[in-house]
Amino acid sequence: MKKRFKTIAFQGMAGAYSDLACRMAYPDLETVPCVSFDAAFRAVRKKEADLAMIPVDNSLAGRVADVHDLIPNGSLFIVGEHFQKIRHCLLGVPGAKIAELTDVHSHVHAIPQCKKIIKELQLTSHVVADTAKGASDIKKWKDLTQAAIGSELAADIYGLDILRKDVQDADHNTTRFLVFSRSNVVSPARKGQRYITSFVFEVRNIPAALYKALGGFATNGVQMVKLESYVGKYFNVASFYADVEGHVDERPLQLALEELGFFAKKVVLLGTYPAHDYRYAP
Repeated sequence: MKKRFKTIAFQGMAGAYSDLACRMAYPDLETVPCVSFDAAFRAVRKKEADLAMIPVDNSLAGRVADVHDLIPNGSLFIVGEHFQKIRHCLLGVPGAKIAELTDVHSHVHAIPQCKKIIKELQLTSHVVADTAKGASDIKKWKDLTQAAIGSELAADIYGLDILRKDVQDADHNTTRFLVFSRSNVVSPARKGQRYITSFVFEVRNIPAALYKALGGFATNGVQMVKLESYVGKYFNVASFYADVEGHVDERPLQLALEELGFFAKKVVLLGTYPAHDYRYAP
């Protein structure tokens, strides 16, 4: 897949963790910064980028706001997933010293993920659009008292000093990204490769609709690894986003989806793609 594409869009400025995820998963592709998640989706739809790398969940912060409403309405397909370990650094302008810092600038999720060092250094925290924006701002200000929390990539791009590495409170801090394409690229199942299939569905407005809709996955031995709801505008019928283990061409998953169709008003397949090795790490 990597050879067919040249560009990959992400939300944020150069040096953001989404940019880092793009470079780690697709080192040969050119990254395309976008001002919003919607803009990243739009860039792919308008052929301004071939792929989009979108964060959906973080092991500390939970699901990423606004993204899940875009997924079923973005007219794109999921072709991959990537898990990015978040390793925050305390960044300063060249010549800055930790003892002289007074303020720190970063994303709304990054700041609470680094509460220990902020408390230790008695810094006043400021929320900005993303971690790269904080890095860009302090570079522009050239103020030795101002710091940012961001990635090593951001330090490299904006010419900042890494004053301390791994300042996150929890080492398991990891973000799951989904990769979107205009085409529903589903490769044939390969022996030894595990797969994830993603879809959205709307249940009928009847008692136990969700229970009945999901029964086929249990009886056919299909593991469901994610299920999230979308509330309808009248709050009486819900839609759901689901990830299950298995390839769409495999008979157990086909039978489970067939049974789902009996109890759901609508089922939309979003993609089948290789499961990332992170899922099965010891």
